[in-house]
Amino acid sequence: MDSLTYVGTKMFCFFDINKFDKCTLKCNPDEIEQLKANYQAVEDPFNLSKKYWVGIRFNEDMPDDKIKAYVKQSYDLVASSQKNKLVK
Repeated sequence: MDSLTYVGTKMFCFFDINKFDKCTLKCNPDEIEQLKANYQAVEDPFNLSKKYWVGIRFNEDMPDDKIKAYVKQSYDLVASSQKNKLVK
C-alpha cells in the first residue's frame, strides 16, 4: 500500500507504508545525475519521469540526514510551484 504525501494538490513524496524500504521524491532536475553518481541508494523512479523524480532506498549509503534534507527539498519545490500558480 502506497502512502502519498501532497502539498496542496501536488504529490512530493510517496512510499510503501508496509515495507517502508524506500521513498520516491520530486527532485531538482539539475541534481539527479550527481545524486545517482554519488549514492548507490539513489535509483530511477518506478513509473514516473526520470527528469523530475528519484527513488531513494533506505539503510544504504545515503545518510538519513541527507534523505531528510531531500524530503524537505522535495516539499519546498512543490510548495513553491503551488504558490506560483496561486499568484497567477
